[in-house]
Amino acid sequence: MSWTLALPIIAPFATAALAFLLRNRRGSGWISVAGSALSLILAIRLLLAVLDRGTIATQMSGWPAPFGIALAADYLSAAMVLIAAIISLATAIWAMAEVGQTSTRMGWHGLFQTLIAGVTGAFLTGDIFNLYVWFEVLLISSFGLLVIGGRRKAIDGAVKYVTLNLISTVMFLCAAGLLYGATGTLNMADLRGAVAAHPDQGLMSVIAMMLMIGFGLKAAVFPLFFWLPASYHTPHYAVSAVFAGLLTKVGVYALIRVFTLIFVGDQGWTHQILLWSACVTMLTGVLGAAAQSDFRKILSFHIISQIGYMILGLALMTQLALMGGVFYLVHHIIVKANLFLIAGVSRRLTGRSDLYAIGGLYLSAPLLAVLFLIPAFSLAGFPPLSGFWAKYVLVKAALDLDMGLVAFVALLTGLLTIFSMTKIWAEAFWKPHPDGRLPALTTIPARPRALLLAPIAALALMTVVIGLFPEPFVRFATTAAEQLLDPTDYVQTVLGATAGKGAP
Repeated sequence: MSWTLALPIIAPFATAALAFLLRNRRGSGWISVAGSALSLILAIRLLLAVLDRGTIATQMSGWPAPFGIALAADYLSAAMVLIAAIISLATAIWAMAEVGQTSTRMGWHGLFQTLIAGVTGAFLTGDIFNLYVWFEVLLISSFGLLVIGGRRKAIDGAVKYVTLNLISTVMFLCAAGLLYGATGTLNMADLRGAVAAHPDQGLMSVIAMMLMIGFGLKAAVFPLFFWLPASYHTPHYAVSAVFAGLLTKVGVYALIRVFTLIFVGDQGWTHQILLWSACVTMLTGVLGAAAQSDFRKILSFHIISQIGYMILGLALMTQLALMGGVFYLVHHIIVKANLFLIAGVSRRLTGRSDLYAIGGLYLSAPLLAVLFLIPAFSLAGFPPLSGFWAKYVLVKAALDLDMGLVAFVALLTGLLTIFSMTKIWAEAFWKPHPDGRLPALTTIPARPRALLLAPIAALALMTVVIGLFPEPFVRFATTAAEQLLDPTDYVQTVLGATAGKGAP
């Protein structure tokens, strides 16, 4: 077994077990922080291995491919594991100032680490059935995080979330069963050839559509997004941040992996559906955000609109488009998680999340105002921040294919995103507080204030660095896109790997 591939999954599970055991002890949340720091180190080690050797893979328990449980990492997988570890560490630190002893005793930190393990497993698995298993780990842990605290609104949101995600899970499991019955394998690399060689391509297209619906629901694409704005504004802000950053991106990752590696024989049909779904997702999400006045609800609807850009990169299916999709995926995880953390600080200062009931943050918390502007401008696509380059590449990819309407929709969504970010700025930061009071940032004690602001500042700095120095990130995303378009190395590495080989 390759420890390089396995340890990024094992570490959060071990941290979760320790956090559960010591949840009644004071300061037990630091176990989660330490575990997240270890996960980041292991994710960097994995990325360096991929940069050095290309795609790496291993088969668990010594079973040869395609019979064993495969773990594999290419550029996209390694990048997603790394960014998940970064968000995990930032959120774990931030949660130390938000999650109280009651939630800690209920197992918040253990559930959080279990969620991170599920996310990491989904990014590294090379097997369709085990992708389903990791989705189940995500569903169980995320449901627990939603209901901790017992508030009526949180429980209501959790019920909607879990009910609709169970529908997605059933659809996924049925598709996996049909796929195994038709091909005799669920190894992703092996499925590439098995699906292409199957005599009943109509059945393969049906299975592809079932997986598209299942993954699309988890990714919150149109018209399957209605569960997200009903639930993401209800739990702890730390939960909202990690959900916004990572959960829907697992669905996007699954769509990218399946429709670039396995189901590639009917792209004129599948990718046309993805294209129009991406466009409508962008518009409905951003229009929904424009109609809201709650800080978190606005951000929740913007998750939906931004998912559309990522799906657009997959739908166009050119090297430039896939590069833009990968770049956008990484950029958005950082920016969106950061905006939810900023919303949490705003709620702590003002006591409310409705924009019309708060204000004055620019004068009372100028540092927070600056830290808000960086991810907000990046989300809207202002140069030279990371969001500008991601949107520029996707618009250019659409224009290169003479899809002017698609490019127009992407640009219009960006303009409407500016409207929403300006609305938040004007209501929460610029205008005076309706009660005439100024909630000063210094009212938060020094230690929790540092825990709240340090992760926000670090994520904002990452956004600026990616924007000012995009070349290495563009090169990385370009290589990831090349591997997605030509997965020969992925297939040969996974099918040729034996236990303990294929990775350092």
